[in-house]
Amino acid sequence: MGINWHRLQISNSPQPCFIEDNTMEWEAVIGLEIHVQLATQSKIFSGASIAFGSEPNTQACAVDLGLPGILPVLNETAVEMAVKFGLAVDAEIGMKSVFERKNYFYPDLPKGYQTTQNDLPIIGPGLVEIQLENGTSKHIRIHHAHLEEDAGKSLHEAFFDENGRGMTGVDLNRAGTPLLEIVSQPEMNSAKEAVAYIKAVHSIVTYLGISDGNMAEGSMRCDANVSMHYKGTPLGTRCEIKNINSFKFIEKAINHEIERQIELLEDGGRVIQETRLYDPDKNETRSMRSKEEANDYRYFPCPDLLPVVLDEAYIEHIRSEMPELPKQKKQRFIDELGLSAYDASVLSSTRAMADYFEQVFQTCGDAKSAANWVMGELSAQMNKDNVEVENCPVSAVQLGQLVKRIIDSTINAKAAKQVFVALWEKEGNSVDEIIADKGLKQVTDTGAIAAVVDEVLAKNPQQVEQYLAAPADKRGKMIGFFVGQIMKASKGTANPQMVNQLLSEKLG
Repeated sequence: MGINWHRLQISNSPQPCFIEDNTMEWEAVIGLEIHVQLATQSKIFSGASIAFGSEPNTQACAVDLGLPGILPVLNETAVEMAVKFGLAVDAEIGMKSVFERKNYFYPDLPKGYQTTQNDLPIIGPGLVEIQLENGTSKHIRIHHAHLEEDAGKSLHEAFFDENGRGMTGVDLNRAGTPLLEIVSQPEMNSAKEAVAYIKAVHSIVTYLGISDGNMAEGSMRCDANVSMHYKGTPLGTRCEIKNINSFKFIEKAINHEIERQIELLEDGGRVIQETRLYDPDKNETRSMRSKEEANDYRYFPCPDLLPVVLDEAYIEHIRSEMPELPKQKKQRFIDELGLSAYDASVLSSTRAMADYFEQVFQTCGDAKSAANWVMGELSAQMNKDNVEVENCPVSAVQLGQLVKRIIDSTINAKAAKQVFVALWEKEGNSVDEIIADKGLKQVTDTGAIAAVVDEVLAKNPQQVEQYLAAPADKRGKMIGFFVGQIMKASKGTANPQMVNQLLSEKLG
């Protein structure tokens, strides 16, 4: 960042001045508010569908719009899902929680208020462990998590009047979708920590099955609160970056906001508490509105909804149905499958990845080989083609069958890569069919391989002489020439171990 500047207020001077101070160090303080759409069949207070992708304004009923005379009814499944999350992060469960009305005007909120929780949320303080890049871990405290309804969606693109002036369209399909808003303590100090935290939360909610976590479809969104201060000094003024919907954009938006605030402060300005929007095309944040305080929303208990009262029997019933969580699955991969801590961490990072790996392992029977192929060839191809494991063209069973054919020496590693490419490009459904069609079955007949070895040695007498004349410590590299020629002559089907063994015998 170059020189750090420490702001000092000089008496009788109306303007702040700065002195050079290389001992001071900027520190970012970051807190996240994560909005998770819950995977219920209907909305939080009505029976309307929450299916994604429907025509605009076809899934908003009278309850969602707050029309006169309607009464909301709480979706019990949303409560159960919230409790599951609370148990997963060792949080305090609110045995009594209350819904309130948060009053504000916005075009996609026709009721003029949002039904949410404020003073008595359903989930209290909890804890999420994140893994840092240096191999260590850090615990981020959750302040609380509360249930609320989502608002509609304003569409600002492709809407123009007859004079070509831009307009905004409003789609109310999303209005009333159940949300769990997870509010962290401001305990992250870099964009990478923030991304690690939201990835950990994403992993938890998808393992629990309470959300699909699809950020592109808005199932999971994030507001980031960012402030800057010198270490050891009071916290600075925070700005909120609203509605960020990808891990990449979260990191870029926070990094940009950190740089913006430092530049502003070092130039003698001051940070204004406000809500900002991130523009990924320009990689910048811009002011949206001044940041409201709680009293601006005039919270008051919703007169149409009774308090939610839980008992211990209800909590224990939900606890008994909890699935295996990422931390538990990682430990099982280490203890039962013998994987390294790093491999286990990568393979248990998402439920989809863990399920895929386990099916590969169950098919081939070798955990380490399965891990190597999932983390190696498969992950590299997915990254290249920007494909998620859920949409991978090679099924887990197919990959398991491929790994099994390597283990039983039906094909060698080079041929296996050809089979993998054929599977990825949908050139065949069966591993064995592809092996047969492409003639990739490994030759393990000693006599057949010996004939190829003899042929190659006979065609390369000069290289044989050089090899025999070379010192023993030089021969290891030289033998690679013969191996390459033999594999070429056998079209890659000769067993490499047998090739090396026969070469050693014939060359002495």
